[in-house]
This record gives sequence, C-alpha cells and structure tokens, in this order.
Amino acid sequence: MRARMLARIFSAALWGVEALRVEVEVDNSPGAFLTRVVGLPDAAVRESLHRVSTALQNAGFRAPSGRTTINLAPAALRKEGPSFDLPIALAVLGATDQMGSPHTEDFWALGELALSGELRPVRGVLPAVIEAKRQRAKHLLLPAANASEAAVIGGIRIHPARSLAEAAAFLRDPEASPQPDSSNEPSALKQPPELDFADVKGQLAAKRALEIAAAGGHNVLLIGPPGSGKSMLAQRIPTIFPSMTLDESIEATRIHSVAGLLPSGVGLLRQRPFRAPHHSTSDAGLVGGGPRLLPGEVSLAHHGVLFLDELPEFGRNALEALRQPLEDGRLTLSRAAGTVTFPASFMLVAAMNPSPTGGFDDAARGKCTPAAMRRYLNRISGPLLDRIDLHVEVPAVDRQLLLQSEPAESSAAIRSRVELARANQTQRLSSGRRKIHNNARMGPREIARFCILSPTCGTFLATALSELGLSARAFHRILKVARTIADLDDRGELREEDLAEAIGFRSLDRRIWGE
Repeated sequence: MRARMLARIFSAALWGVEALRVEVEVDNSPGAFLTRVVGLPDAAVRESLHRVSTALQNAGFRAPSGRTTINLAPAALRKEGPSFDLPIALAVLGATDQMGSPHTEDFWALGELALSGELRPVRGVLPAVIEAKRQRAKHLLLPAANASEAAVIGGIRIHPARSLAEAAAFLRDPEASPQPDSSNEPSALKQPPELDFADVKGQLAAKRALEIAAAGGHNVLLIGPPGSGKSMLAQRIPTIFPSMTLDESIEATRIHSVAGLLPSGVGLLRQRPFRAPHHSTSDAGLVGGGPRLLPGEVSLAHHGVLFLDELPEFGRNALEALRQPLEDGRLTLSRAAGTVTFPASFMLVAAMNPSPTGGFDDAARGKCTPAAMRRYLNRISGPLLDRIDLHVEVPAVDRQLLLQSEPAESSAAIRSRVELARANQTQRLSSGRRKIHNNARMGPREIARFCILSPTCGTFLATALSELGLSARAFHRILKVARTIADLDDRGELREEDLAEAIGFRSLDRRIWGE
C-alpha cells in the first residue's frame, strides 16, 4: 500500500494593499477518492480543484488519487481569487511523488492555471514579493506576465514560468531559471505631447493657482461656467508635477497591482496617476471597499491627482468620506471581515458650476431662483470645503484670446518652478520627525516651525480672518499656501503679499456660500 505523503509550499493572500503569508499544505493518502480544500477558501479557491486537476493532466502529470486534503493556513484568514492555483498544483505534485525531491521549503508561488496548464497573470504580485522578501524567502514562482512587476524588488530570486510544467521544472532545479530584466529607477515623467499648458489661452489667475497647488500638493476647487476650461486645466496638472521618486512609484504600483489595473509587462508606474471618476461612481468605487475590499479611486490616485468634475453631482456620502483621506492621507474602512487601511495621499482637483444653470449671476438674471442656487451650492458641505486649500474662479474665456496664435507658457517652464519649490520643501521638511514631502501635509508643529510670521504679518492675517469669518482649519491652510508661494519665489520668510494671495484663494466660498 502506498504511504501517506505530505508536501508544503508558501503563497500569499491579499488584505487591503498588503500581502500575508499563506502556507499551502497537501496531504495525499490511500483510500476512497476524495479531494477537499480547507482553510476558509472562497468560491474561486474551491473551484481551483477542478482547474488544477485538469491542468495537471494536460501538462503531462497525473491527477491525485485517494484522499487528498488541501489546507490553507492560517485558517482564520479568508483566501480569495485564483492565485492559489499554482501553489496548490505544485504541492499536489509533491504530495503525489511526481517531482522527485523538490525544493519547496524556500519557495513561494502564485498564479492562475488555464485548463491547458498555461499560467495566467494575477493581481497583487508586488505586495506578495514585498512580503516574501520580508519573510526571508529565497525563491518566488509566478506567471511570466508578472515578471517585470516582481523584479522591481531585489533580494529575492524570481522564477517566471509560462506553464505548470515549466514551474515544476524550476522547482526541481532553481538554478535553471533565467532572471527577468528589471529597472528599479522610475524614468522621468513623460506626458503625452498633446497635453500642455501652452494650449490654454488666458486664465492666467487659474494657471497661477494650479502652479501653487502643484508646488505644495494643495487641493483645489475650480468654479466657473461651462466651457471656461476647467477640465482642460485639470487634465494638464500632471504635466507640471515633479517626477515620482522610487518609493512613491513602488507605493502607487502596489495599489494598482492589488486592483488588477497594472498593464501587462509594466514593472513600475512611471507617471503620477490621474484618476477622473464619473459622478455616478458608487461610494465603494470612489473610496474603496466592496466584498473583496479593493482600493477605490482615492487610493488609485495615491501620489497623483484625483479629478472630480461636476463635484455637486457626486453622492453626499461619498463626498463626506473624502474628509479623512484629505486630512490624513489614508482611508480606513471597517467591515464585518475586519479593518483595512488604504493609502490615499492625493491632490484633489474638483470642478463645478457656480449654479445649477451654469452662470455666476443666473439667479440675478432670472435663470434660476436664489433658493435653487443655494440648494445646489450647499451640496458641498462646509467641512469638505474647508479641506480644499484653493478656491479658484475660472471665468469665461475672452473670445479675442481664442483667436491669438501665440502659445501660452509651456508646462515645462511651469514645472521647473514647481520642482524648485518642491526641492526647497524636501530640504526643509526632511529635518522634521514626520516623513512628509510637501507643504500640504504639514501639521501644526511644522506650521509653527516653518511658517513664522512677523508682527506686521500676524496683525494682517488676524484682521483678515476676523473680517472673513474663516475657521481655524482655514487659518492653517492659508499659512501652508503662503509657505508654498514663498517657496516658488525661493524665499525663506513669509511676506504680507504671500498671505494676501493665499487669503484670496479662501474668499471665494465666503462670497458665494456666504451668509
């Protein structure tokens, strides 16, 4: 009678944007045919039994006979998705003595199997590689389509395979596996040539506001009638952003990998994300969640731009959920399955009309009633508005400007000033205790340290706050914006004109929403 055999290999389960180690154990013993999987698997994992059995036979192996138990530990962690196909198949081969003496103890594996035995790419490879390296694993087997993504993280040997047979061969002889090429340094930010601020005629005040916003990472609200160029301006904001650092690129890539949005063959995201969800997007689509606790648009915009056009048309619950990530740079979701925290440090760019009919003076002209205009504007709550640093009026473009053939200032020229301001911020903020890289993320301690006001500036600001009735949060945001304005001029001290310009970006809500 054939003896009982046990095989083990490691894999990873996703929880939020993190990966957790999963031990895949397969026990095969003589007896009546029965195959079962335990360890809190979801439907996709339970269905893997049929995929694995067929793939084994089509790859030239035999399906398990007798009693086979597949255990996924820890049992309290829910296992989801098809990425457990490959580790289960390899552990079955080990438990049924079809691979000689495989090296399974130092191996992690993940991948989806086709019925033919070919390997299909899976999501969440980058966080799995990070966790495998943290657990001091030596080898990682995965689909060849995920090789570029996995190779971003050094210190662990990557074995890309195109089929189950190839993966089994690498397991027998790890040294026979070729290593994928990788580049750990993100390339310089390259935007499509058709997007450039040189194409935007006029709107000098709005361009100045967006330059300040990009330089300090500040949130901005563009308000103006239809056709004034709000969307055109917003789409060009990434063209004046500084290039992502390696750490920023890895963090953004990890989120897109978990969401399954990383293009095949891409190792790192080279450009800052620009996400522009439709106003009909669900709450879970915007902030994340759902049955599988996937990241939403606010997390997919991490280290980039989240553009919300027609801001008042978004659901009230979704807009109010933005308050935490705008303040803390992360989003915490609590569900019955547990609590997940998603990174969400993005620059919010919102756009809206000043009235339901589109114009600033439509109530005075009789196009809508003052009550209807008030209801429309009040869809944006005061607490959310307080978290937006710059409120920018974008008037209709002068028709004479549209006829001019001379291009406006280019994105490259604006970006050079933004990069200088960011360099000043990085040098200044790196001396602090917290790991922050722009003025928008300064807390009360950093503001007190780096936004020192002269007696004249202090009196000027106190008078303005009293006359405009601005909140304490608005006070801090004015100081942060003024700090960015000074950085754009390569100055250390704050001047009265810096404060005046920053206050001007807070007065719009008082003029329109004012009591």
